[in-house]
Amino acid sequence: MKVLICDKTEKEYIEQMRAAGLTVDVRDDISPEELPNVLPAYDGMVVRSRTKVRQALIDVCPNLKVIVRGGAGLDTIDHEYAKSKGIMVMNTPLANSASVAELAIGYMLMMARSLYRATASVKAEKWDKKSFDGDEIGGKTLGLIGVGNIGKEVSKRAAVMGMTVLAYDPYVKEIEGIKLVPLDELLARADYISLHLPKTKESAGMIGAEQFAKMKNGVRIVNCARGGIIDENALYEALTNGKVSGAALDVFAEEPPTDWKLLKLDNVIGSPHIGAATKEAQARVGAEVADKLIAFAKNGK
Repeated sequence: MKVLICDKTEKEYIEQMRAAGLTVDVRDDISPEELPNVLPAYDGMVVRSRTKVRQALIDVCPNLKVIVRGGAGLDTIDHEYAKSKGIMVMNTPLANSASVAELAIGYMLMMARSLYRATASVKAEKWDKKSFDGDEIGGKTLGLIGVGNIGKEVSKRAAVMGMTVLAYDPYVKEIEGIKLVPLDELLARADYISLHLPKTKESAGMIGAEQFAKMKNGVRIVNCARGGIIDENALYEALTNGKVSGAALDVFAEEPPTDWKLLKLDNVIGSPHIGAATKEAQARVGAEVADKLIAFAKNGK
């Protein structure tokens, strides 16, 4: 089986695939323009967030049998269309969970103690202690929107730090250690809201002006899930009128953003979609990708 690696994958696991008899070519800098000319020669492909696999690309690849995405979501792939063409689509849902969860918790701590602004202040050679009175996250209520693998990991860490955890997930009926509540109740009660759900037709834009109006004054928002779940214009308004006291964003509706106004606000911190960018997560992703492709080559599933 011939496999094209389209995005960064750990070398150790590429060699593991080769040792198992797969022909593996690495083009982890391949452009969207080049891909339709190159991919038709391959049976399988490995992608991450950078490479998008849309219907037009699938249509010019009659030999494609399997797509593996190193990551939790499938929104970068037209996966239903691929499946309709007989292409197996797989991801690595567990590999990134701890890394994304730690980033979300870290963001909560940064906002609680104004660490970004405090660091900028001392780097500017200022000693302005009075401007950085913070608060503890222990004793606060965390509302999780989505309690899949990542949401569960966030909940574990938050509970250890003394937070009360509520969650909303329309696809989960019961979960040990987490109180499930309707979305409106979560919005009304949470001091921190952290998103951990895929972007779908149902979730796109689900947090907008109507939902912000139902939140506590001074709520803080974390999004390490997918851009586009939060209406960014509504978030900007909520951040500037005081409804939301802080937002931490690892993901954006457009990546990279074409409008940077959110990130120019003093009460917003952000990062360039790095939730899974740890050495440990990269290794787990590589191992899971290799296992799935080797099994597919042997068994066809």
